[in-house]
Amino acid sequence: MEVHQARAFLAVAEHLHFGHAAAALHMAQPPLSRLIRRLETDLGAELFERSTRHVALTAQGAALVEPARELVRLSESMAAVVRESLDGTTGRVTLGFAGGSVNDLVGDLARDVRSRRPGIDLELHSAQFSHVGLERVLAGELDVVLGRWDHLPPAVDSRLVATERLLVALPEGHRLAAEPAVRAEDLADESWVVLPGGARGTLTNRMHTLALNAGFAPKNLQTAPDSWTVMVLVGARMGISLTLSSVREHTPAPGVVFRPLAPEPDPVQVRMIWRRENRSAALAAVVDISRTTLPGPE
Repeated sequence: MEVHQARAFLAVAEHLHFGHAAAALHMAQPPLSRLIRRLETDLGAELFERSTRHVALTAQGAALVEPARELVRLSESMAAVVRESLDGTTGRVTLGFAGGSVNDLVGDLARDVRSRRPGIDLELHSAQFSHVGLERVLAGELDVVLGRWDHLPPAVDSRLVATERLLVALPEGHRLAAEPAVRAEDLADESWVVLPGGARGTLTNRMHTLALNAGFAPKNLQTAPDSWTVMVLVGARMGISLTLSSVREHTPAPGVVFRPLAPEPDPVQVRMIWRRENRSAALAAVVDISRTTLPGPE
């Protein structure tokens, strides 16, 4: 039974009159009669007893009423799902983020998406370093990522949601730990602890730029898997690290002292990025909500 057949059958079952049912369906009576005959042929059973003055459901017709109603309800719900998907009322959006330093931003956004668009499933993927998150957005594996990039390709759209200061993480008792600010030139002989990603990572790229401008090349680079481990290694006097104000605020760092740089470098931008060709209405709704939840710096 197809949906249009179910609607026709139910109209006749309700009115028990082909003329009235045809009027309710906004069609002529002969096509309705042919449609019901075809349905009976397909099902191999008579659904109505007919006479010139009387139409009644047969036992088989009565048994078909509820399944026909369910078919119509299912059809209507499917149409509603499609409409809601098209206007961004429902859908799934995958959001990647590095964790720790942007947890507050992600939490605020997730709360407001749930409140304002409860039909959108915001699926969170943590531990996404910015360079990996960019690759996954371009590959269509993630819809949107919160991270830090000094340069983005033309295939990506973005909006600024926060800025962060660059800081130097030093072990307690370091010769520069008591200074109000640290000059890059004073770090030439230090060992460094860095995050993965090499030159693709924003912090590592900034570290090399600072060193180049100060006339030295960073040495004894030790890679740590995350900011928490970086702080553990710095606290253990394994090296120093270039880090962010958000790491100082959100990551435990016993035995670590944070100092600003002098002169202070340009701040690091935290951006929300998505693939320009991604036409998901649910994604557009999440980006729109972010404009009020995460309005960005003044």
